[in-house]
Amino acid sequence: MLYLLFVGLIVLASILMCFIVLIQNSKGGGLASSFASSNQIMGVRKTTDFIEKMTWGLAAAMVVLSILTSYVLPKATVETSVIEQNALKEQTTNPLNAPSGFAAPEAPATSTPTAPEAQQPSDN
Repeated sequence: MLYLLFVGLIVLASILMCFIVLIQNSKGGGLASSFASSNQIMGVRKTTDFIEKMTWGLAAAMVVLSILTSYVLPKATVETSVIEQNALKEQTTNPLNAPSGFAAPEAPATSTPTAPEAQQPSDN
């Protein structure tokens, strides 16, 4: 639950950061030039100081929230990987890995060859 709260705060901070960056007075005027009433109330210099401090504050908040989110990240409950589970399953079901008493019976060794030997012509 704490993880979702931190993710929500990061999203909110990033949206606010987008708006504040758009409002900032850039070299070309930016959107801050259209907010003439706020400049008249607080003064031009105080408005840009406030917006700049908000930008740095939101950037710092996003960094701190990202670090905190990495600490409260939900952990996986499975202790073994899927690959290990499949390997163990194959090891127990593979007949070649069965214990010696349970293995398929091997063919008895005989002294007679299974294929007739080719006779070589004699030099008589």
